[in-house]
Amino acid sequence: MTERTEITLEELADLPEGTRLLIDTRDEISMSYGTIPGAKHIPDLLEQAERGTLPKDRSLILFCMHGTQSLALAENLQDMGYQAFSLKNGYGAWLRKNLTPVDRSAEIENAIRRVRRFHEKLMTPFTRAVREYQLLQPGDRVAVCISGGKDSMLMAKLFQELQRHRKFPFELKFLVMDPGYNELNRLMIETNAAALGIPITIFETNIFDIVDGIPNSPCYLCARMRRGHLYRQAKELGCNKIALGHHYDDVIETILMGMLWSGQFQTMMPKVHSQNFEGMELIRPMSLIREDDIKAWRDYHGLHFIQCACHFTDTCSSCRDDGAPVSKRMETKMLIRKLHETNLDVEANLYNTARCVNLDKILGYKQGGEEHSFLDNY
Repeated sequence: MTERTEITLEELADLPEGTRLLIDTRDEISMSYGTIPGAKHIPDLLEQAERGTLPKDRSLILFCMHGTQSLALAENLQDMGYQAFSLKNGYGAWLRKNLTPVDRSAEIENAIRRVRRFHEKLMTPFTRAVREYQLLQPGDRVAVCISGGKDSMLMAKLFQELQRHRKFPFELKFLVMDPGYNELNRLMIETNAAALGIPITIFETNIFDIVDGIPNSPCYLCARMRRGHLYRQAKELGCNKIALGHHYDDVIETILMGMLWSGQFQTMMPKVHSQNFEGMELIRPMSLIREDDIKAWRDYHGLHFIQCACHFTDTCSSCRDDGAPVSKRMETKMLIRKLHETNLDVEANLYNTARCVNLDKILGYKQGGEEHSFLDNY
């Protein structure tokens, strides 16, 4: 085996393009959130290596999020006779080096206004949702909740655009809750906010530390705690609404997840009254925007955002060493993608099921906490 199994970013930069092959070893979903330019995804890497189909005349530079899983893979490939190395500290190291808080807001705003795809696929469905679901009223003060991902960051920009061309007055507060982010994720959020021209207000909590001690299904409790903290902080800022960045694909995934994993039919509503904070409302103005269009906007500008920042998933499923499976949402996302291969309308059909419920053709339903049966009016 080669004495060295790791390579630094500086050493990588010194390697001529034709002498190396950059390989992202994370799962495909994690890679879709962002990767090093020029990197390839080879899902059956070790199988291809055993078949001898990987190039032996080039250095194979492997990386995952933090350089954990890629290091073991590089050692395996070296044992097979390949010139394989793991990028030290992984994709995270590349992000740290390439994060620059340069104000790019004018460029990004101009693209939303001038680039036809972005105006039609982002701004138009955003304003349509606001209008169709009556999400804003004159005098509203909205806490735009930013998690640090692509969805909430784009939502903030679309809100800024809407406010510039508003037909009635409303106020915006850009709110970031730090539930215990690691240093890299916190840095990414602050850098991206500066680049996009979003004046964020950050407040800190210890939610991640609390849910770390929960052995089974911590995500539900984490989500509820985060929601409560956001409502409370928004109310202190004088807001009457919080806005979350859930998009069209989140909506249809929720429909299918409820049916497959919970045995119930429900979806993410465009707006919901808070049950615990009187006078507060949650709105989802991204409900009609497709995730692929958000990714296209991100990639067009070469932006990099955090994926999921909790202690359970801030690496990627391939970096985990506890054998944990992907989340039910991720599993559902992959299922819909598979169904799309043979049915191009599957996403639209799922969405429409929540708009066209035929009460004459269901066994029962709940309304206001009260159960109803088809026998009631049989």
